[in-house]
Amino acid sequence: MALLVRVLRNRISISQWVPVCSRLLLVSHTQGQWGRALSGTSQLSSTKDSPQPVEEKVGAFTKIIEAMGFTGPLKYSKWKIKIAALRMYTSCVEKTDFEEFFLRCQMPDTFNSWFLITLLHVWMCLVRMKQEGRSGKYMCRIIVHFMWEDVEQRGRIMGVNSYILKKNMMLMTNNFYVAILGYDEGVLSDDRGLAAALWRTFFNQKCEDPRQLELLVEYVRKQIQYLDSMNGEDLLLTGEVSWRPLVEKNPQSILKPRSPTYNDEGL
Repeated sequence: MALLVRVLRNRISISQWVPVCSRLLLVSHTQGQWGRALSGTSQLSSTKDSPQPVEEKVGAFTKIIEAMGFTGPLKYSKWKIKIAALRMYTSCVEKTDFEEFFLRCQMPDTFNSWFLITLLHVWMCLVRMKQEGRSGKYMCRIIVHFMWEDVEQRGRIMGVNSYILKKNMMLMTNNFYVAILGYDEGVLSDDRGLAAALWRTFFNQKCEDPRQLELLVEYVRKQIQYLDSMNGEDLLLTGEVSWRPLVEKNPQSILKPRSPTYNDEGL
């Protein structure tokens, strides 16, 4: 825990906490490779039973300072939320089986494929944390911040020219927000809508096997439901999430996850 605090205070890049994805191949440094189109139209399951967002009453002063772009007082210490956000982003890249996605979705083993898979899991975390009121929304901003630090650091490690890296980071940022909007619209729609969003964004309109789309729609639905079953207070304090496997060996094995243990010793 103390080590995490030092990382945040010294603003060390998140990627130093997350090993570079093994055997990732940067096929090209051109805009085409980095900028696979990201945008966001069958019935397997539903997320209508998701918990409702937390309603918070805030004072006039808090409303004023937040209207000016600052973050007002939160339920928990911002340092604790930042540490939890770091852990949550780390879970998106350390606890995800990228090799299985490459294999079952027939994706090339490239940096861009890694980014698309990571983006999908980051988005699912954002969907969950937005339900936790102002503290959850603040945590969402920090998760996205860590994601971009990680992407930039990985690009530098892979030897991408600084000018090309900056240009592609701008393109990826724009595509990221388009993807988030598309996924949000898709998850609130029926399975056809979600499948269309995944086809346009995750598969870049190049998926010819409907079974792959069906697999991914089912994965997103069950994962959103699984995250919703996790206690919001625990997520804000620990940031520890787990992911269901892409293919369930036993579909009946989806159980409510165990609550993580929070230890703030040294904070």
